[in-house]
Order: sequence, then C-alpha cells, then structure tokens
Amino acid sequence: MTQKIRVANDVLRSIPDPGQGAVLPKDGETNILITSALPYCNNVPHLGNIIGSTLSADVFSRYNRTRNRRTLYICGTDEYGTATETAALKEGITPRELCDKYHALHKETYEWFNIGFDLFGRTSTAKHTEICQSIYLNLGQHGYLEKQIKDQTYCEGCKKFLADRYVEGICPHCSYVDARGDQCDGCSRTLDAIDLIEPRCLIDKTHNVVAHSSSHMYFKLDAAQPALEDWIKKSWKKGKWSPNATINADGEIVDARMKSGLKPTPVTRDLAWGVPIPPIGREDDKEMGGKVLYVWFDAVIGYVSITGEYTPEWKRWWLNPDNVRLYQFMGKDNVYFHTIYFPAMLLADGRNWTTLHHLSTTEYLNYEGGKFSKSKNRGVFGPAAKETGIPASVWRYYLLSTRPETADAMFSWADCIAANNNVLLKNFGNFVNRALKFLSAQYDSVLPESGDAPGPLSPNDPLDAEFITDVNALLKDYIDAMESVKIRLGLQTVMLISSRGNGYLQASGLNKALMTENPQRCAQVVSRAVNLIYVLSALIYPFMPATSDALLLQLNAPARAVPEVLSTDILAGHRIGQPDHLFKNIDEKMEQVWKVRFGGDESAKKEEEAPTSKRKAKKGGAVNAVPNAVAVNGPKSPEVIALEAKVLEHGQVVRGLKENKEAKDVIDAAVTELKRLKAELVLLEKSTSPAAQ
Repeated sequence: MTQKIRVANDVLRSIPDPGQGAVLPKDGETNILITSALPYCNNVPHLGNIIGSTLSADVFSRYNRTRNRRTLYICGTDEYGTATETAALKEGITPRELCDKYHALHKETYEWFNIGFDLFGRTSTAKHTEICQSIYLNLGQHGYLEKQIKDQTYCEGCKKFLADRYVEGICPHCSYVDARGDQCDGCSRTLDAIDLIEPRCLIDKTHNVVAHSSSHMYFKLDAAQPALEDWIKKSWKKGKWSPNATINADGEIVDARMKSGLKPTPVTRDLAWGVPIPPIGREDDKEMGGKVLYVWFDAVIGYVSITGEYTPEWKRWWLNPDNVRLYQFMGKDNVYFHTIYFPAMLLADGRNWTTLHHLSTTEYLNYEGGKFSKSKNRGVFGPAAKETGIPASVWRYYLLSTRPETADAMFSWADCIAANNNVLLKNFGNFVNRALKFLSAQYDSVLPESGDAPGPLSPNDPLDAEFITDVNALLKDYIDAMESVKIRLGLQTVMLISSRGNGYLQASGLNKALMTENPQRCAQVVSRAVNLIYVLSALIYPFMPATSDALLLQLNAPARAVPEVLSTDILAGHRIGQPDHLFKNIDEKMEQVWKVRFGGDESAKKEEEAPTSKRKAKKGGAVNAVPNAVAVNGPKSPEVIALEAKVLEHGQVVRGLKENKEAKDVIDAAVTELKRLKAELVLLEKSTSPAAQ
C-alpha cells in the first residue's frame, strides 16, 4: 500500500523495540539504563508485583525509545540465598530445579503482559559469580571488609549452621510464635535468628537448635558513610528524586540507620547455594571456606551481571557515568538497598561506576479490600490474568492508571471493567475508529489534499487555532510528566489528548454533509485527525504497545517518535489500512464472576450471602478515569469533553486528599463536589446525545 510520510530527522522512531538487537551507549548522547527490582525465584508474581517494578520500568523504557534515546532495560530472577533453598526444600527439588521452574514462569508472565526487557536474565550464572567476586575482592583490597565472630543458630541434628530462613521461633519484640529468622511477620521488624526465643529448625522441628560462634566477613558501611552521604545529596539534587525513606523533599537524610551511624553488615553466609567466597589473600581466608555471599550483597550486583550476559561490553553501560543515566524501579521496601547499600558498595569498590540517577518507587497495590494472598487463593497471580480473556493492553492500562505512586491503591474489578468500557472504548477507541472509518468510507482510504503544508501546524491557524494550541500544550504536559517519571499522569494526559480529538471531530461537524458543502474543510479535518492519531500511536506505545502496533497497522505507517507539537506527517495520497475496533465491551456481569474466581476460599460463601447489586455492578470507573456514564452513540460535544476533563481533575484532587489522609470533613466535601460534577455530566450527556436531539 502507498505510504506518504514526511521526511525529517525527528519524525520516525529509530530506536528498536526492546530485545531487538544489542544496544550500546554513545558518547555525547543521552543514554538510558533501566533496571527493575529482581523478583525472587521462589514464587509467582501477582498484579502488585508487576505494577510495582517490571511494568512501570517497561513504560519508561519504551518512552525513552520514542524519544530516540539509546535505552537498555535489564531485569531477571534473584536466585541465590536461603529463600530459594527453603522453597526448594518444601517442594522436594533442588535449588537449581526450583530456579529453572520459576524463572520460566516469571518470563512467561512478563511476556504475556508485553513487558519488553532487553534481557530477562538470572543471577545463578558464571558471569554473576565473576562480577560479584571482583567487587568483593576490591572491597577487601580497599580495607572495607572485616571479620567478625558472632553467635549463630546451629542445628545439632543437621550438624550445620542454620541461615536465617531455616529458623523459626518466637519474636522477641511482639511474641509472634512463627517469626522467621530474618523478619517477623507479626510486627514486621527485621531480626537476627540468634535472638529468636525457642528457635526451631525448619528442616526438622524436633532437632535441637543452639548458639555456636561462626566467623563471617562484614562490609564496613561505617567507613563508607561519609562518601555515601555526599553522593546521596548530590544524586538527590541532580536526579530530582522524589521524597523517600532515605532523603526527604528538603534534601535531609532521614534514614534512621544513617542518622544513628551505619554499622558493618554481614556479606557472607553458611550456605551451599550461592556465590562462593573468593580468597582475598589474608589469614582468615580459611575461615571463609565453604561459605557464600549473602544474597543481599549479590542480588543487587545482578543488574550488572545480567548486563554482562547481554553484552561483553557491559562496562560501557556500568562504568560510564558521564554518558549513562541509571533509572531504577522498585517497591517502597527496596529503597534502602538501592540508595544506601548498593551505592556504598560501588563507591567502596573504587571503580568509576554508573550510579543511580533517579529512583521510582511505588506503594502497595491491594486487592478488593484486602491483600493478595497466594496461600488463600486471593487475587490474580501470574498467568491467571490471561484466563480472564481481558487483553494484556487493557490490563496494562488499568494497572498503570491506578499505579500506587504516593499511597497504597486498591484493585477493583468494577473499576477495571469501567476503565475499559468508559475510557478506552468510548474515548480513545471512539476517536480513532470514527476518523479512520470516515476516511475509509468517504475517500476510499486515501488521505485527501488538505492544503496543510508538511510539518508543524500553526497555532495561529484561522480555523483550528484553539485545537492546535490545546494539543501542543497537552503534548508538553505529557513530555514533562514522563521526563519526571510521573507515569500515571502521563497516561492520563494521553487520554485527555484523545478526548480533545473527539471534541475536535464533534466541533468540526465531520460528516457527509460537510464533505458535500465544504470539501476542502472536510479534507483538512480528516488530515488533522489522522495526524493526531499518528501522534497518539507514539504516546500510547509505552503504556499499551500492542494498541500502538494496531494503530500503526490501521494507519499503514512506520513507528513515530514523540513530537513536541502537532504536525502534518502523514501526507495527501497516503493509503491507510483497514480500520477496526481497538477495544471490545466487557460485560459488567463478569465482575461477580471474577470476584468469585479470584476472591479466595471464602468468596463463594460471601456470594451466597450478599450478591452484588446490579446498581453496584454498573458503577463508574476509577477516580482517575475520564467518566462517561451514559452510553452515547457518536462523538461527544466540546462541552462534554470540557466537563469530563473537570471531573478528571477533581477526581485527582479527591485521590490526593485521601492519599495525604486529610481531615474527614475536607474529604467529604471534595467527594460531594465530585458527585455533583458527575451528575452534571450525566445530564449534559443526555441533553447532547443524538437521541435527545
């Protein structure tokens, strides 16, 4: 089919999709290195895990590709340590077999969600051992390792020291009876296994567990603290970190461990499954024989070693701070290891490492009023998302639109369904389908001559100045949000742009009558709408890559880079592909079906006792979604578009008040106003719908 696309340096995307060929940084350019927290290789990821790091990082990775920046996105399974050994013990298989099983499961899950790593690797590799040992040796050479002899739990039945996860007992702080050796699930405090009351061996609870002394190497974090504090303050300012558990908005270090003075931390463990300790040429080497690196030490080095599996030139990414910016994505519980522990290791190592530029953290995503629980079959885990029949693009949209950026968020089936039906289908999909179907039906799929010159449209256009100015302002908002890693805001802005496109078609009166009475104006409206769709194909790519691909197929156009202004890029004479619906309606009755399916063992009983009302099933979408309570056939009026935007904006106000835990009367007043605006929107939609005219 004939393609006519404007030729210019800034039009097309030149950086390939993730995983499509080796990418190396180029000096003098902005090169982006992205990591997401390595998932433990002993479990199945749930939706909260996915939005917490891997999906969010994927969005930022794809965004940078739409800006034609050399981008590398690395992740993989964290495979060593006691968590893996104990999980393997419970399943009756070897640690290697367990890691092989769960690595494949994680990889399959992420692939279905269209999460595009350049490499999804693993830490149980020879390259990982090589790089971990090199850092350990450098720490020893520079005086940052010291031996300490301390009591540890020892099982007389197993005749070996028990690592933290092999020990359970009574918490010394809250008396929880099943506290683990590393952390208490009752009070969430971190523990030392030796402090447990009445310790029990996980392998055999009848065995006698006692305290024996053992030698281990410790990383002298106290010696690294002065340089680390200086680095944190400089990086916080340069990378524009959001306030977190390490440093606040005023640039004050608030981590309690740093304020009281960091202490040496162990880097070795009495285990078999891990990176062997290399000799460092000291008398105490013999005492380290048979030990392995502590998983907290080796796991963060996995980012480097997986890059080493990706390319033998990994140092061009990781030892290149002048040309590479490192962005790291994680849940809030991982901040310490990425802002204190890992940077301290790299600084003490002595080489010129690429260190953290910006970190993006999330709070927790909960499930329908409670927590995800694999043991209770509560929530959506791993490949189960596919079983619902909801496309991956819709899953990605809903999860990203509810991304818990500043406070915990709640997954809701009703909101998920409404996000598809009221936002994707009636806003984004409606605009695209209406414009492309008109072009296909009235112009035989060939873009007519509009009179617009190739290149940027003038904000002083005699007919569409307001439309062009609005789109350009929203494009700036989008770029600003994404550059600041405000992912949820970026997605909301995309939907506002498509909503503006709907308003443009309505205000312009695009129909057969316009084509007959003013063919030049009709051609102009079609051309500008099609070129806005081309822009949307780039803007939506980070969030919903499959939807972007579908748009490009319907447009018959190559992938576009994100522009700063609306331009005429698809030119007269270009033939589009076959228009088709991007989204399908989800039956609201499925809410109750999925609640029972994923609600845990008690959900069936609750269903019998208190079935969900039809009224609740028809409730609108999430607070941050653009509502469309009335099923309107055809385009929306500019008044509806404006009021939708106002509802969206006020919905964000309500969300912010709740996240900041403002006074109840303040929140109630804001919610009342939001309900009033929604009611006003319903009335306006009814009055402007075709049926009312």
